[in-house]
Amino acid sequence: MQSDYRGDQIDLPTKKPRTSQKNPNPPLSDAQKGANKVLSQVRIFIEHAIGGMKRYTILVHGFRNRKADFEDDAIGVCAGLWNFVLSC
Repeated sequence: MQSDYRGDQIDLPTKKPRTSQKNPNPPLSDAQKGANKVLSQVRIFIEHAIGGMKRYTILVHGFRNRKADFEDDAIGVCAGLWNFVLSC
């Protein structure tokens, strides 16, 4: 197993239970709704950041490079440019 694997730290939203004849409308508790809201706010922030970086075509289209670790450098440059755009 890889040392950087963080599968045990993944936060998943609480799903609403299935409906049944005994409980046709099962609700989520207020604590579960609050936790889902916090998790979705973090997720939206991250999705917007990734979407902003994907405005740069080097990340969207396939790049036939032969340099080692070029993908990491490209992602770093695009992240820096996107942070610069957000700061202006």
